[in-house]
Amino acid sequence: MKALILSGGYGTRLRPLTYSQQKQLIPVANKPILFYAIEDVIEAGIQEIGIIVGPNREQVVEAVKGVDWDATIEFIHQGEPKGLAHAILVARDYLGDDDFVMYLGDNILREGIVEHLRHFKGGNFDASILLQEVPNPGQFGVVELSKDGKTIKRLVEKPKVPPSNLALVGVYFFKPVIHEAVASIRPSWRNELEITDAIQWLIDHGYRVGWTKVTGWWKDTGKPGDILDANRLILDDIKTNIRIKTKARIHGRVVIGEGTGIDENTVIKGPVVIGRKCVIRNAYIGPYTSIGDNVVIENTEIEDSIVLGGSEIKDAGRIVESLIGRGVKIINGTSHPFGRKLVIGDNSRLIL
Repeated sequence: MKALILSGGYGTRLRPLTYSQQKQLIPVANKPILFYAIEDVIEAGIQEIGIIVGPNREQVVEAVKGVDWDATIEFIHQGEPKGLAHAILVARDYLGDDDFVMYLGDNILREGIVEHLRHFKGGNFDASILLQEVPNPGQFGVVELSKDGKTIKRLVEKPKVPPSNLALVGVYFFKPVIHEAVASIRPSWRNELEITDAIQWLIDHGYRVGWTKVTGWWKDTGKPGDILDANRLILDDIKTNIRIKTKARIHGRVVIGEGTGIDENTVIKGPVVIGRKCVIRNAYIGPYTSIGDNVVIENTEIEDSIVLGGSEIKDAGRIVESLIGRGVKIINGTSHPFGRKLVIGDNSRLIL
């Protein structure tokens, strides 16, 4: 069995961050979102992985090749993103006649995919999808089940009037018949080849489509708020691992990387992850904060936020619920230190 992980697209909902980096590489708890998907498929025993790349493909290739994965990984260029089913068309030669799992690289599943894969294989389905109840089904592909809840009647992509609150999670299991389905559908009103239409084709032609329900949490990290939510959920599971000596006051579960210097005037209240070679002075690092490598924070309070590597934040007052890109500089000019919520793209400079 193979895996097809999608790491293309423009990530327009995450601008300005995605003007300069691929959305699946934005870190959550100091790990690129894409890496969670790769780890899940390897955990499930899959050792052949194709990664769909598009804009910023060089970044994706460099990041993935920088890790010694227990799998063979190939990169497949999609070009213009034209829908999830289009990604399968592009990967046709790579996938061959093997069963495969398609995993959207901006999704994070706490429970992984092991049990869902077991259901797909054990039920001898032609396809199997993951579902979760959501409060806003109109933003997702949605499923309508039969009255007894055992079979799928139909799938609708981002419906104006959702038939249920059961949304498709971004993980799909397929047998090779999906290639016939993908080749048979036409672009939707969004001018995309929808995976929901391909799965509906399977249902309409008598193929067996199973489903499983996600029991843990699932995050589609398409917006800044979703990324911060995922960061909170992952940090809830961390264990303390402090690789430095410091006189800082540390409370709760905290991870601190090698080479980081933190002075005695700093307070850290976990869960918090701090990367390597950071400098933190006279600061308060509050719960649900992830700080990347080579970050400088001085005379600042920061909480419930993500700070990417190489950034410098000095005399910035209080920052909350913020997503700060790589190489950003934030300094205090003449303003008073009110609390701020920020989404700042890479290599920006902000004078408060």
